[in-house]
Amino acid sequence: MSALTRNEAQARARLLDVHHYAVTLDLTGGEDTFDSTTAIRFTARTAGDTFVELKPDELRSAELDGHPLDPATLSGNRLPLTGLAEGPHELRLDTRMRYSRTGEGLHRFTDPADGETYVYTQLFLDDVQRVFAAFDQPDLKAVFEFTVTAPAHWTVLANGITTRTGDRDTDGAGIWTSAPTPVISTYLAAVAAGPWHSIRTEHAGLPFGIHCRRSLAAHLDADADEILAVTTACYDRYHEKFTEPYPFDSYDQAFVPEFNAGAMENPGLVTFRDQYVFRSAVTDSERQRRAMVIAHEMAHMWFGDLVTLLWWDDIWLNESFAEYMGYQTLTEATRFTGTWTEFGMERKPWGYDADQRPSTHPVAPDAAAVPDTDSALLNFDGISYAKGASALRQLVAWIGEKDFLAGINTHFARHRFANASLADFVDSLATHTDRDVHAWADTWLRTTGIDTLTPRVEEGRGGWTLTVGHQGTRPHHIAVGLYDREPDSTLEAREPLTLDVPSDEVLSADGPRPALLLLNDGDLSYAKIRLDAPSLDTARRSLSALPDPLTRAVVWNSLRDMVRDGELDPAAYLETAEAHLPHEADLAIVQGVLTFARGKIADHYLTPEHRPAALAAITSITRALLRRTEDGTDPGMRLAAVRALIDSATQPDTLTAWLDEDTVPGGPALDPELRWRILARLSVLGAVDEAAIDAALAADPSATGEEGAARCRASLPTAEAKATAWNRLFHDDSLSNYLFTATARGFWQPEQADLVDAYVPRYYPDAIALATRRGPAIAAAAAHHAFPAHAVDADHLQTGQAALTDPDLVPRLHRGLTDQLDDLARALRIRRP
Repeated sequence: MSALTRNEAQARARLLDVHHYAVTLDLTGGEDTFDSTTAIRFTARTAGDTFVELKPDELRSAELDGHPLDPATLSGNRLPLTGLAEGPHELRLDTRMRYSRTGEGLHRFTDPADGETYVYTQLFLDDVQRVFAAFDQPDLKAVFEFTVTAPAHWTVLANGITTRTGDRDTDGAGIWTSAPTPVISTYLAAVAAGPWHSIRTEHAGLPFGIHCRRSLAAHLDADADEILAVTTACYDRYHEKFTEPYPFDSYDQAFVPEFNAGAMENPGLVTFRDQYVFRSAVTDSERQRRAMVIAHEMAHMWFGDLVTLLWWDDIWLNESFAEYMGYQTLTEATRFTGTWTEFGMERKPWGYDADQRPSTHPVAPDAAAVPDTDSALLNFDGISYAKGASALRQLVAWIGEKDFLAGINTHFARHRFANASLADFVDSLATHTDRDVHAWADTWLRTTGIDTLTPRVEEGRGGWTLTVGHQGTRPHHIAVGLYDREPDSTLEAREPLTLDVPSDEVLSADGPRPALLLLNDGDLSYAKIRLDAPSLDTARRSLSALPDPLTRAVVWNSLRDMVRDGELDPAAYLETAEAHLPHEADLAIVQGVLTFARGKIADHYLTPEHRPAALAAITSITRALLRRTEDGTDPGMRLAAVRALIDSATQPDTLTAWLDEDTVPGGPALDPELRWRILARLSVLGAVDEAAIDAALAADPSATGEEGAARCRASLPTAEAKATAWNRLFHDDSLSNYLFTATARGFWQPEQADLVDAYVPRYYPDAIALATRRGPAIAAAAAHHAFPAHAVDADHLQTGQAALTDPDLVPRLHRGLTDQLDDLARALRIRRP
């Protein structure tokens, strides 16, 4: 299949105006395929040749302006349209398409809990071609209307309001039509069909709805008030921020199974992974995360859907804006006021890590870096989301929110229902500020890497001075936190300083220097922050005494960066965690530190002989948190501690007792998520067998249960279990995207390194062949979840680097392996400084 190049897209955009798609889908034909017919009305500005894209199982017929085209001329995913005359045209195509099991195109899922089937589209980036024929590029916007025939008991959702307009005489199947959309890009068209459980309401004169599969109905009902409250609060707040009203006729949110991303901003029909319908106990930070995704996707209705990128090099304009606006609006409009702490602990490290790999790229790469759709797909990473959002937050700190929003509203007014570029965005901002935002964009958005800011404090007679060492090229507008140690060991904040970096300015003050001096206090910029020696000592001894959680997050990220850069012993990080996490009140900080300690330090940065001590330290922290939360006042913190203790257990006795008693002493009672988590760990430790896993699945025959069982089976420490799991992962191609991920997560375990050692060199040729057969989504899962990250040794690194030269390596897998191998090389450097 041919990837669309930027040059081809520009040539086609010069030739065509696309007006209208009438898409007819028949979803009643069986489990493997569906019928799809498309009528496209468009105008050729001049005479010329072009092509339309589609990936059919069979192209039955095609006709242009009533004249038949030869289906045999379909080459890969392109049907040529030659000899177009200037003027209006209508293209009709009749196809049979294949359902997806990988979350791409039209994904089909049968719920093991009740046997009901659901389908939904995921058409990003070029997967519309799997569902219907299209001139598939973001700047050829058009009106979309759907007619869908579905089983009689199904409901059909789409971008526009849907109506059941009739029933088919032969079998009673429902015939549904959708209201025409405003002009939108092809990748934003959407349909979701099945026997949905739906909750509908009205807000601001528009219909709103939330939907999930029937087996999750009780869980959606339990959270409906919170989901709708967040949705309507964000909707109202965006209308206070934006002068352009919400541009579509309804707002549905469908929680769909086996969804690859967190959510997708289809106008009028946002799709979410249905893990956001919580069937087990969750922490408040997980509720906040769900709320942020709701806010993020709603922001896309303006930035991404109303105004859309011209080409995929500007995808950051969609994602960075929605990321920033989602966190900021959630803080302003809902009860979730600690969102930026969560951003600092979870999202920012994602950006920092991505920005230090060989695959790093500018937030806004130049045109040459994104020559086609295959390359564009690689840039959906921590840079386009977290770094871009951080850059926008710094921009707001620099020019002020009033001028920023004024520029945004000018951008919407200039480009509504059209397409725009980075240059257009910056021009809109420039009309409302005296700051040189063009220069800012060049330094912040067109460059790669992370700046490092280091304080230099000189103490003299009667006072002290501060200068800032700046390794990098970007300007930073930051606060400098100053903290004194009090007799009771708390840290008291002085009035903070405000500083522009780089600068020759020397800040001076009378009296003793502060015990802790923290650059970028408040986390308004994007940079690695170093601590001078007295501040580092204070931080390690008194971190939990800092009064503000966002300040503590900045310090924890500084320590994290120092570990990754070989400037702080991983054991020292664990000692600091042992000293302060038992007293930490912010859940995002506790979870972020434990995740880094368990997932990176214990499993990668420490040698196998030091790993048991790391797991013991993590267990000590979790037990201290359990003791602290025995009174029931902080169930979220207690749940986080229970999860971390399960994941770090080295002996089965405690977990077996919890499983037998169906509760953790003092709570919480075990729910499906905790039972499967315990079973997964016991499987790794060899304390359960296939029969126990089968019994657990019989007790929880849900989709989540199937995933839990798949992970447990792959985790069993037997040669037979590993051989079976390997075959399912890499050879029989029957696993859905979620079952592939679950199996992959179970396969590699540091405790089983000797058992799986022979599979490490097999991974590369098998993953390369798998990615070629099964496509980008499975390629990404193979790189992220199936990679043997536990094997931190030079031989593995050499084997992996040799595999990067394989000519059969598809781009998505090549990028994933490049990143994994860079992380592996970093772990080796940390182990052997």
